[in-house]
Amino acid sequence: MIEAPQPFVIRQECDKVAFQNGFRRKLGENEGWACFSSTTVPGKIHLAAAGAQGPWFLALDHTGVIEELDIPAVDMPGPALARYACETLAQIYSVLPRIYQLAASLPDAPLREFQTKVKDLPKTTDAERLVVQRIGQDIFRSGLIEYWQGRCPLTGITDTALLRASHIIPWKDCSSDAERLDVHNGLLLSALWDAAFDRGLVAFDDDGEPQFSPSLSENARSALRWHGPIPLTEKHRHQLAWHRSEVFDRVGRK
Repeated sequence: MIEAPQPFVIRQECDKVAFQNGFRRKLGENEGWACFSSTTVPGKIHLAAAGAQGPWFLALDHTGVIEELDIPAVDMPGPALARYACETLAQIYSVLPRIYQLAASLPDAPLREFQTKVKDLPKTTDAERLVVQRIGQDIFRSGLIEYWQGRCPLTGITDTALLRASHIIPWKDCSSDAERLDVHNGLLLSALWDAAFDRGLVAFDDDGEPQFSPSLSENARSALRWHGPIPLTEKHRHQLAWHRSEVFDRVGRK
């Protein structure tokens, strides 16, 4: 099924698609699967093909990325934790950018970046702790922009200046830095939606549908235009349940 060892054309195409999508360290080839990693995101990818015309195969070892991908895995022998089949090389090109984005934004990467940046910083005074918090919030925002692909999932707005990194459980209420920097504890919202969400005037149910506070005026509600529900994972749902009970129900419903 898989050509092994990889012939010249397949090897060149694997090298090119991996390199162009951020996986620029080639770690060798085993039974027709070429392995690549990145210097900027965790995890490895493996690429193979049945022939120069396809089908092409992708394998992943990053559990967080696997959980987030909306393409079905296939039951076939090979490396890593999950394997996927693509009829054309173009499909590999279309999915690898999302894999890179997810690897860059999922909790382990932002947390490691934060720990590296603040490990030598003093945290004794309020001013010093504020500096650390701002570093974390900048990393969190970058992670959300990667995760949501630079787009508010409600409105489709992509203007960076109009997008806000909205914590679901606020920074001060989080139990750990890992929770503070977890992209599943945040939504990338346009400025108006962020203001309403932060103040408990809107919440989201388990299907990602907005819920509106009775205290929200009709003019404000009509201004909160949206195209469809937010796509959520189970981790998002868990955090949003906290927001509904601790923010929306206590503040927004009054």
